[in-house]
Amino acid sequence: MDVRQGKYYFTADVHMGMGDGSDARLQKDFLDFLRSVPKDAEKLFLLGDIFDFWIDYKCVAPRGYVRILAALADLVDNGVEVLFYPGNHDWWVTDYFEKELGVKAVKENCSVIELDGRTICLGHGDLPAASKGKARLIFHLFHSKFWIGVLRAMPIRFIFWLARTWSAGSRSKHKPDPDVTDTGLYKFADKFGRDRAAAGEPPVDLYIFGHIHTPARAQIPDIELPGGGKLPGGTLIILGDWSAGPSYYCL
Repeated sequence: MDVRQGKYYFTADVHMGMGDGSDARLQKDFLDFLRSVPKDAEKLFLLGDIFDFWIDYKCVAPRGYVRILAALADLVDNGVEVLFYPGNHDWWVTDYFEKELGVKAVKENCSVIELDGRTICLGHGDLPAASKGKARLIFHLFHSKFWIGVLRAMPIRFIFWLARTWSAGSRSKHKPDPDVTDTGLYKFADKFGRDRAAAGEPPVDLYIFGHIHTPARAQIPDIELPGGGKLPGGTLIILGDWSAGPSYYCL
């Protein structure tokens, strides 16, 4: 696999472990990608749903991803900082990635960071995309400490059966969003930028999210300032999923 050259790499929604016959191809594509990231790259951002389902315990972690996990550890050993922003399918990580692989798990709905003078807002995108009541309810259930505790108390085989059943049902109902300006992510970016401007904070140059599985790029409208003048609204990058092949963005 030829990987575009850059210092910073962003990917999401690989959904390894779906159990629908595509997993061998997904794992190979993702492994090839990880092994092809240049050794002089600085950061790799895994923006959620890398696994179709992940939950780990103090003494137990899911099987089936040995080469993937080894490739992540190799990147860390070679000086690449790997940051994992769990999504709605793999939120239930503990300290496994950090202690075993050196991969930092960032459990934030979105983060604002600086990369080479650019202000970037990034995350998986499930909360910003959840503009409807049902989606927000599911989000808060998945993040509830009480329900996470209930989940971890259940037999592991039952948990994985339940997760695969839910995931299959979620995919069957998923519809692409052809108009990016009508998505919750676009509306979130627009409001987020205006709120920052009102607070006197610098504008965001790039918003990078996944979650909705439809790759897109859109310009956020400029921000009108009360005293006159404008601030740039920034650019929204939505990462695609890996169902049709590798999907990533680099800077």
